[in-house]
Amino acid sequence: MSWDAELDATGLLCPLPVLKARKRLQALAPGAVLRVLSDDPAAVVDVPHFCTEQGHELLGSEPAGAARAYLIRKKG
Repeated sequence: MSWDAELDATGLLCPLPVLKARKRLQALAPGAVLRVLSDDPAAVVDVPHFCTEQGHELLGSEPAGAARAYLIRKKG
């Protein structure tokens, strides 16, 4: 799947990956897809929760080297 923007949040711990994703999504058009890379173990819970709370769609996640990649479609 393709994405419109990417955020490398590797090396950052909770809550920074989600906070940076929120800021990055604000700059994107509705329906755009953001790929977030995170190696924070808490991101497995934090990213889905963030998407649910903010109304974004979590399209899925997959391993990406030592990190995990999350695909988020901006609401709207």
